[in-house]
Amino acid sequence: MPSDGTPTSEDGPKHREARGPGGAPSINPGLRARHRSTAWTAAKYVDGIRAGDRVVLSRAITLIESTHPRHQDKAQEVINACLPHAGDSKRIAITGVPGVGKSTFIEALGMRLVKDDERLAVLTVDPSSERSRGSILGDKTRMGSLANHPNAFIRPSPTAGSLGGVARKTRETIVLCEAAGFNTIFVETVGVGQSEVTVHSMVDVFLLLALAGAGDELQGIKRGIMEMADLIAVTKADGGNERAAEQARQEFQRALKLFPPTDSGWQPRVLTCSAVTGSGIEDVWDGVCDYLEHVRADGYFEKRRRRQSRYWMHQTIEQRLRHEFFSDPEVTAALDAIEKDVLDGRLTSFAAAEKLLQLYRRSS
Repeated sequence: MPSDGTPTSEDGPKHREARGPGGAPSINPGLRARHRSTAWTAAKYVDGIRAGDRVVLSRAITLIESTHPRHQDKAQEVINACLPHAGDSKRIAITGVPGVGKSTFIEALGMRLVKDDERLAVLTVDPSSERSRGSILGDKTRMGSLANHPNAFIRPSPTAGSLGGVARKTRETIVLCEAAGFNTIFVETVGVGQSEVTVHSMVDVFLLLALAGAGDELQGIKRGIMEMADLIAVTKADGGNERAAEQARQEFQRALKLFPPTDSGWQPRVLTCSAVTGSGIEDVWDGVCDYLEHVRADGYFEKRRRRQSRYWMHQTIEQRLRHEFFSDPEVTAALDAIEKDVLDGRLTSFAAAEKLLQLYRRSS
């Protein structure tokens, strides 16, 4: 069976009896028969996605995440077929420093939305061990109520060493979720860092969660991250922490006034909330809706979406060229020796890069 989980005609002999451990008869003889079929076509994926089949959607996302060239080609077929049915959703990034309570906040806000018949897809980044590549956290476990709601779909994606786990595959996953009928998409990021610059290029609203008394108001959060924020929510405003949260809100609001005007003409808001008590959660969602109403009214919404599409076209070209460059036989053969010359000081980094590029151009 391929790594994308799709069944193939090579999964076993057509008439062999299903067997359990040790060769004993299986307690479910029909299991093999159910999984045995011809390879899935792109059309079968698209039909299942359009029908709202979560199993097919999950398999299609796995197909996107596969690095096998054959799977990548089929994934692009699926994405292109889904594209005409995508785009009609609210795409919202939810970010903040570790410990700010992103998962708790997402479950509180998500449950409020799905109870109002919103269809919510949550694309979370599951940090992976740099050594074993194994996932460290499980967002489906930390969002138990939301994960079990029929109107919600949660997809944790291991970072596996990528830039904060946010890359082209996340944007493509958004397209599939929209084609499956999800009208609100949350993208949760690992923390505050370079990944937020990337996720900003694929969402409509950038929501930054912050803590009171953590120094974020002055230096804990990079200025560039705050400049991207459309809304800031000071979390954990409960248990006697309400006053500190309000003070933090005021300090953030004052800091935002020092920034240049936003391209959208929107004045970012700072709110307080508690995912535990539910206080302020409604206000945060109202802020999201007010922002979207503002940018849709003046045309900035569509302008931003077009700009994002252009950005991802360029990103895809860069990624493809990088892959082709490092896959080139001549480059591969010379890379170790040239790298050693750089490390030993016999060749500058720039000269080494030019040498490899010349090899690539010659072989192309």
